[in-house]
Amino acid sequence: MRVAVVTVGDELLSGDTVDTNASWLCDRLDDRGVSVERITTVPDRIADIARVVNEYRAEYDAVIVTGGVGPTHDDVTMDGVAAAFGREVAPNEAAEAWIDDHGDYTAADLTEGTTHLPAGARMLPNPEGVAPGAALDAVYVLPGVPDEMKAMFETVAGEFEGTRRHVEEVRTTEPESALIDRLDEVQERFDVTVGSYPGDSVRLKVIAADAGTAGDAADWLRDRVDLAAQVEQPEQGDAETGE
Repeated sequence: MRVAVVTVGDELLSGDTVDTNASWLCDRLDDRGVSVERITTVPDRIADIARVVNEYRAEYDAVIVTGGVGPTHDDVTMDGVAAAFGREVAPNEAAEAWIDDHGDYTAADLTEGTTHLPAGARMLPNPEGVAPGAALDAVYVLPGVPDEMKAMFETVAGEFEGTRRHVEEVRTTEPESALIDRLDEVQERFDVTVGSYPGDSVRLKVIAADAGTAGDAADWLRDRVDLAAQVEQPEQGDAETGE
């Protein structure tokens, strides 16, 4: 399954707010074996949201949009997504009913527009807040508030499934530039891909379709690199991802 993530907000583009939602979503989707192939941030502008969503929904299996959900003047994400489908935004009876049943107030108490969703959308309940999300075909619209976004995503997480992958990790004190020959060779010898991530040590992420191949390739590397001291290596299979 191939997915694109779109985060909405002028505050993200100005640097006033750090976009933690995209990284969290990517981590959760990766856990489910889903491939995230695009992360795009757009301003609070209906035309920009509509253009990106329309492009991505044609190219990917699903699109997750976060931010700009609610009744305030700059919450225009629902309008942008509706425009991408050529639809209007309208009161949603399911959203009103859910708020009446689960809140300390009724939908009538809320600011006008709180329960307005793209016509024909499926309402996504907000376990940690008020403003509902929406799903329209394979486009999912979630709030920008991190706790609300996370809780709402978990209500639909089962709709995101990918190919099971197995991961092994090797850490080395050698610089990336010195590892090129061995990284090339391990990928020739084994049916794996290897990611290389520098830091205090270089983390090598070995990914394969089965645990045995991932483990064999990681062991091959461990025998041929200078391992970082005092770093516990995961046991074979411990880092499996996917469903």
